[in-house]
Amino acid sequence: MSLVRRAVPEDAGELLRLRQVMIDSMSGTGGSTLWHTESLSTLRRRLAEPDGDFAAFVVDHPRRPGALAALVAGTVEYRIGRAGNPHGAVGHVFSVATDPDARLRGYARAGMEALLDWFRGRGVPQVDLNASAEAEPLYASLGFVRKPGPLDAAGAARRLVSWACPCRAWR
Repeated sequence: MSLVRRAVPEDAGELLRLRQVMIDSMSGTGGSTLWHTESLSTLRRRLAEPDGDFAAFVVDHPRRPGALAALVAGTVEYRIGRAGNPHGAVGHVFSVATDPDARLRGYARAGMEALLDWFRGRGVPQVDLNASAEAEPLYASLGFVRKPGPLDAAGAARRLVSWACPCRAWR
């Protein structure tokens, strides 16, 4: 039995909590959570759309009933087609977070594999994401490769690195 499951509307509060964990870990500070209240109803509605362009996969926390240990979320976007992607479907992974007390147990990998399977099932030939330096080994092991990323105002590479999965092999 898999640890990973598709998130449901009742998970929305925990998804927001884990997204905040990710945001705080990338910014290095504890950010405001005031936006959670306003976001909650939209997230619940999106989680209730099983055939929509958004999916989140979660792992229940093994020691805290009702809590989540990990979150992986992404969307399918449309862009005008091109060679190698004539239908213009592009996946984007935008939220990968593991509760600090549940890290190094393979939860993020399992969630990413479930999300990549979801993209694959939707015929998405390209998946993009941005990653912190700490997450690079995970994404490289899943087949993602570095893309040139944006530079900050001083011309230095940002902390986040863009990655793309050569998913054409899925076909």
